[in-house]
Amino acid sequence: MSQARRAIVRDALGIGIASGAYAVSFGAISTAAGLSVLQTSALSVLMFTGASQFALVGVVGAGGSVWAGAATAALLGSRNALYGVRLSSILDRSGLKRFLAAHFVIDETTAMAIAREAPDSSRFAFWVTGAALFTLWNLGTLVGAIATHLVPDPKVLGLDAAPPAAFLALLAPRLRARESMAIALAAGVVALACLPFVPAGIPLLIVAILVGLYGVFRLPAPRGGRRAAPGGESH
Repeated sequence: MSQARRAIVRDALGIGIASGAYAVSFGAISTAAGLSVLQTSALSVLMFTGASQFALVGVVGAGGSVWAGAATAALLGSRNALYGVRLSSILDRSGLKRFLAAHFVIDETTAMAIAREAPDSSRFAFWVTGAALFTLWNLGTLVGAIATHLVPDPKVLGLDAAPPAAFLALLAPRLRARESMAIALAAGVVALACLPFVPAGIPLLIVAILVGLYGVFRLPAPRGGRRAAPGGESH
């Protein structure tokens, strides 16, 4: 194996180990939300996208319907379709291999693949990272689910507070710009306003749709400059 490929394997294992440790918390949270060990493991095998999985169990754990949780998870996972468009020319697979590759299209595999210039290295990075992540993510999920399932009442561990804490941890690094902070605050206000009137999980769907519409219809930034303000002036 060449030195370049050894470096890819090393990086992929590092990502896989970190994700596996994070998966332990998902397994515990999912069980605390009321899912069985089998259901929790099936989510990691079949869905295999961390943010969407946390969203689904977060909605269900808060008392929302499975359908609301699934819709929220689907919205969060829709970005993977865009990754697939970018990776299709790199991977160049068909049939069963194309189906398997689609299952591995997530943030980490995409980043590892497009960071390489040579197509062979990109494909190698994609598959090695995907295999490492899939194996360790599912192993971590199983460990967390079994460990928490052995506790008579998992909620005494405070794991019911873990989903919002996990989302805040994911969100915090993205709130450095004023626009991102304003969007996050507005989303929180809308969600709180909707909460008394709709079932659990629906406020998150409403916010996701509104944010998506904002992303589609917001004013484009002028070339070489900042985005124009609604009044025509730049800030």
